[in-house]
Amino acid sequence: MINGIETLLYGVDDVELCTRYFVDFGLPLIESNEHYAHFQLDESSNVIIRSINDPLIPKSSIVGTGVQEVIWGVDTQHNLERLVKELSVDREVRLDDDGTAHCLTDDGLAIGLRVYTKRPVESAPSPINSPGNINRINQHKKWITKARPKAIQHVVFQTPNVESSWAFFRDRLHFRVTDIQAGFGIFGRAPGARDHHNIYFINANLPFKGPDVWGMDGLLRFDHANFGVDDVDEIMVGSNHMQRQGWPKSHWGLGRHRIASSLFMYLPCPTGGQAEYGADSDHLDDSWVPRIWNPMFGFFSFITNMQPFMIDAAPWEYIYAPGYTPDGKGVSGLGAYTGEAISFRTP
Repeated sequence: MINGIETLLYGVDDVELCTRYFVDFGLPLIESNEHYAHFQLDESSNVIIRSINDPLIPKSSIVGTGVQEVIWGVDTQHNLERLVKELSVDREVRLDDDGTAHCLTDDGLAIGLRVYTKRPVESAPSPINSPGNINRINQHKKWITKARPKAIQHVVFQTPNVESSWAFFRDRLHFRVTDIQAGFGIFGRAPGARDHHNIYFINANLPFKGPDVWGMDGLLRFDHANFGVDDVDEIMVGSNHMQRQGWPKSHWGLGRHRIASSLFMYLPCPTGGQAEYGADSDHLDDSWVPRIWNPMFGFFSFITNMQPFMIDAAPWEYIYAPGYTPDGKGVSGLGAYTGEAISFRTP
């Protein structure tokens, strides 16, 4: 089964600039030259930077720069071969010499599949004190000078047809739906992962314009990738370091989503799209019951720089997705959504 993101392949306008950005962002650089850069995180996932005009960038329906292909990790060779056989029924699947399989989804996203064994990640954030709950005494918090993300937690694409984009991952790659942001998008978890979500499809027809918001234009585009760090301190130290290096600061600042409970900081990125520091997210297994959320209620519980459309507090509204119960009844063996076709309306 798929166990997470093994590689993000970026196609960019300026390889040197984007390499410098991700070095400052804290990704460990393995090698680079004028045409290429390779970063590898502690969990052994990879970020590859190439020119958008490089012949090694796969042809797809993606518009613009940013992530051009996601290579998904598969836990065993047997499961990789099974997925390749299933996909080959109705599309061309190309195999590299190293055994990596490449194909296009129904919507034209380029994906790959590769056997992937994650390395264990060591993480020891400082204990947190609160009134009456002392976990750290005569000991100050850790001091760091920059962030060092340890994992790729998720990738997000803007799509003109959320349900179609999601259906391929649900039906062909066996992803689980984890939450639905009504009118906005669908969160999905790889079957062998415990992250709240590994992919999110957001509605490209939303009425948000401009690079500091989302810049939706109704087209299939890369939106952002999330890189996992230890805690809020590492998010803020990383953000401060990026500003000191001359990179533009976050438009929204620090916040926490209600969906997934995760801390976030989105930073403008010269690759196209944004790079996100993330921490303290929910982790799930197959007993999780998905919710359908009022979109703005699910979006944040707090945010540093509220935009005008965020000023009015959203109603506390969500419902459990039809067809799911904690014991798994109503859920197919693949964890597919079994209710009526998802209608995007406020619950």
